[in-house]
Amino acid sequence: MISVIALIVAATLSQNPRTPTPTPRPSPPPILVPGVNAPAPTKPPEQTREPPVTYVIGPQDQLKIIVFDEEAMSGTYAVDADGSITFPLINRIVAGGLTVSQFQDRLRAKLADGYLNRPQVSVSIQQYKSQKVSVFGEVRTPGPITMSGQLTLVDALALAGSTLPSAGNDVTVSRQKRNAAGAVPNANDVDIIHVNLKDVLLGRAGRDLILQDNDLIVVPKAQMFTVNGEVRTTGVIIWEEGMTAEEAIARAGGVTDRGTTRGITAKRLVGGKPREVKLKLEDKVMPDDIITVHRKLF
Repeated sequence: MISVIALIVAATLSQNPRTPTPTPRPSPPPILVPGVNAPAPTKPPEQTREPPVTYVIGPQDQLKIIVFDEEAMSGTYAVDADGSITFPLINRIVAGGLTVSQFQDRLRAKLADGYLNRPQVSVSIQQYKSQKVSVFGEVRTPGPITMSGQLTLVDALALAGSTLPSAGNDVTVSRQKRNAAGAVPNANDVDIIHVNLKDVLLGRAGRDLILQDNDLIVVPKAQMFTVNGEVRTTGVIIWEEGMTAEEAIARAGGVTDRGTTRGITAKRLVGGKPREVKLKLEDKVMPDDIITVHRKLF
């Protein structure tokens, strides 16, 4: 009897198997929105921008001067158009044309000269004058560049989007002449600084040229010449001073199997009139030359 009941129970279980209970999936983490269901981000503390050691004080800069144990003398002083500031006891003192460190030493020496016993002085730039340089010519983004503190020629060219492939090598920096106080007596009285662009791109120049307020940088368009005839790549090539006919042909991919380096000719302006001249491989190429490499006769 017991065995019969066991058989019935077994048959019932085989016909109605238990469905396993699915494992519940974990709920996805809530999306955190700063300021809504999460703390708002805190602003990092602002850092005071220190001037580079080579920065030269100029008109309209604001100087923060602290004379220790002399609270009445400490404060913010504006540099006037002539490069000077008005300071207690010593009246006028020139700051323009000096670095912060140089002016700090000058002010300390003036105060020590009959006014204070062993004065301790701290000078910093409270606010820079809005300074700018301008970059024009063969750059991707010509125009003015705002500067504060130190800016090199390399920095300025990078901020202008870098030079174009059509750029020439003779980059010029026009700089207004300044007096000893850092002021500009005549805006049209300038010095011209020449820098070779190839040296800049190779890292041999430009990093040590510190720009000044109102510097004008011009990247000229390169002078060109043309190579035609039996060369592998005919067309226009950027001219470089001192380039020879042999170097020009090499830039054009070299002579084809049907060409010859004998009897190379160039059409060029001589005395304002077009002429055809013969070139040897060692002869110099001139801007606007139209050079022809001829085919072999046999």
